[in-house]
Amino acid sequence: MSQTSKSSTKPGDNKSQGELAWWQLSLLGIGCTIGTGYFLGSGIGIKMTGPSMVASFIIAAAGTYIVFHLLAKMTGEDPQEGSFCYYAGKAYGKWAGFGSGWNYWSSKILIMGSQLTALGLMSQFWFPKIPLWVFAAIYAVLAIAVVLLGTKGFDKVENILAVTKTAAIFMFIILAAVALFGWIHGGSDARPGWPDHWHAFAPGGYRGFWSSLIYAFYAYGGIETIGLMSMQLKKKEEASKAGSVMLIGLTIIYVISIGLVTFMVAHDAISEKESPFVTALKSYDLSFFPHVFNAAIVTAGFSTMTASLFAVTNLLVTLAKDCDAPKLFERKLKFRELPLPSLALATAGISVSIVTALLLPGKIYAYITTAAGIMQMYNWGFIIVSALKVLQLKAKDKTFAAIGLALLLAAVIGVVLESDIRWGFFISLGLSGIIAMVTLIMQKKIWNKQNAKKQA
Repeated sequence: MSQTSKSSTKPGDNKSQGELAWWQLSLLGIGCTIGTGYFLGSGIGIKMTGPSMVASFIIAAAGTYIVFHLLAKMTGEDPQEGSFCYYAGKAYGKWAGFGSGWNYWSSKILIMGSQLTALGLMSQFWFPKIPLWVFAAIYAVLAIAVVLLGTKGFDKVENILAVTKTAAIFMFIILAAVALFGWIHGGSDARPGWPDHWHAFAPGGYRGFWSSLIYAFYAYGGIETIGLMSMQLKKKEEASKAGSVMLIGLTIIYVISIGLVTFMVAHDAISEKESPFVTALKSYDLSFFPHVFNAAIVTAGFSTMTASLFAVTNLLVTLAKDCDAPKLFERKLKFRELPLPSLALATAGISVSIVTALLLPGKIYAYITTAAGIMQMYNWGFIIVSALKVLQLKAKDKTFAAIGLALLLAAVIGVVLESDIRWGFFISLGLSGIIAMVTLIMQKKIWNKQNAKKQA
């Protein structure tokens, strides 16, 4: 993660025997990735571009694969606990490891804010008069309680939630297919059907399609977490296989379900305040479905939000060990070995999202989700450029890396083109600017002095 890690840990030192088979890591990755970015955030993209959102998901899958492929190659050659943060430091120096770690921490805080807001919006489906920030606060407290259960308790809760949300997706696909065959009464008279020309395929035009890319990429967010978890594999060299199977599974699920949505309901009927899957089946004689599926979405969102909280809490401990965060955050409670100071800082971060939901209840979900997606692109971009420096890549992989960077850049530029979501870009830029300034101060005031002392 930093030069401290580099000097104290030689390549190959972290080849400890894990417990996971590659297929277990694939399933775990699917469970950790599917969340509100897919269940709700995809609706923002569908509203912008209609059926071409399917193509956005396929393009995003290609970009995501390139990122994971390069991360898996670095893990296979030199497995390290800090994963992409360590490789950034190894490639470009301490500033890169520091910046990469804090960028990831910030992106996860934004993702949790997005998920909290989504959970509030979904809960307002049943209780429309209760303010958004109240629900956000309630779910934040529940997530903290799950993390306080410790690692074993957390794993049990996450396994149950992962099965629930995956079952919900298959429930939608089956019901949608049955409805299209006419075996369920109802349906909208304005059902768009399969698009037969460009305007029907992308009613938002090229700009709408371009702007939708960020939400497709966001739905794959979590692939870097699998990089961190690959240290738990029995065979570290199978990390690439685990990621490939995970991405194939996710892409199939996403393409089929999003394709069904865009076939069943017009894109302008989609709202970011309601899941597109609920909207697609709302006009059918399935009075139970909106309630059951909405509950599944709440479950999915809570699952990924809790996983994100668990991840950032432990990430800050690793940053502290590598002297990239104050040593205070390395401390753990004797009870369940929990890093309480780290958890407290993460709690403070998501509290900002709760306050923002109080002040801007109308636009907050689109803004935070967009900003989280862009921060994710920054992090993935650093993974690619680190691989270019750390690995001795063949021409084919260098070409893949160039394509991956181009796709990530395209997703970020697409946000700037759309005025309704442009504020998300400015939020991500502001956070990245703060991290850059702190990194520069650390470089001049601390790291340069430490290097001078070593050379003296």
